[in-house]
Amino acid sequence: MSDDDQQTRADFDDAVNMTASELRKWLDTDESKSVGQKSGGATESTGHESGRHIVRILGKEQADFTDDDYTHMRKVVGYVSRHSKQRPHGDVHDTPWRYSLMNWGHDPEKR
Repeated sequence: MSDDDQQTRADFDDAVNMTASELRKWLDTDESKSVGQKSGGATESTGHESGRHIVRILGKEQADFTDDDYTHMRKVVGYVSRHSKQRPHGDVHDTPWRYSLMNWGHDPEKR
């Protein structure tokens, strides 16, 4: 594994603070399915699809990660970083902002 892959994994582990089980359960909720952009007539949002990929990554051994997994980890890190900076004022518990982040494996109320 390259140094870049090691850094990607470390950054991903910092960004994703939900377990595979927590994320899987969250993705089954109506709230999870209610947020995010859907492109090209898709029925599933980009973030929801990302969450399913994150669950698969979390279920793998590091030696089994593919180039696609590392690419997705970098995408997750970037999304969580950008979206976290857009935190709205006040209570965020029941907000689309939080729901979107949770689809990407990050619960801003957890740490």
